Amino acid sequence: MSSWTVLTEGLENVVPWSFGVITVVSSGVILLFWIPLRQKPGIGTLLNALAIGPSADLVLWLVPAPSGLLARIALFIAGLVLLAVATAFYIGAGFGTGARDGLMVGLHERLGWPLWLARTLVEASVVVVGWILGGDVGAGTVIAAFAIGPMVQPLMPFFRRFPWSPKHAPRREARPTSVAHV
Repeated sequence: MSSWTVLTEGLENVVPWSFGVITVVSSGVILLFWIPLRQKPGIGTLLNALAIGPSADLVLWLVPAPSGLLARIALFIAGLVLLAVATAFYIGAGFGTGARDGLMVGLHERLGWPLWLARTLVEASVVVVGWILGGDVGAGTVIAAFAIGPMVQPLMPFFRRFPWSPKHAPRREARPTSVAHV
């Protein structure tokens, strides 16, 4: 399970809500942590907060759990790669961060930590809290917690190449005013 899934599963032991409802509500709570980090929401923030939870509930209902170790490993690798690419896409393209990704970006911007380190520390912290609340932690959880940050960071520059990305946004530059020489 991913780090945030461990936390959500742990919270399922505390509150009588579905996985998707906990995901949406926790997104709102996590956004409060953005205040000291001075993060600003974007369309990606809104879509992430509102769509991920219901999508998770739908997929958990529709898609059967894979049987067999090879199928589970393949699904884990595909999910991790998809998560890294999707995260780098919407952050790098300037759509705003999801609530959880905003923690990574905020720590990077405010404290100067590399993105991979910020993401790894956030993920590891969430695993510990989720585990304390009774969430399941396995080898895949640990691998994902330590792999996702190093996977996302090198992908982000690729998605900053879009015309609407922050790197390409027009910048306001101060124009020097002419000073009369006396």
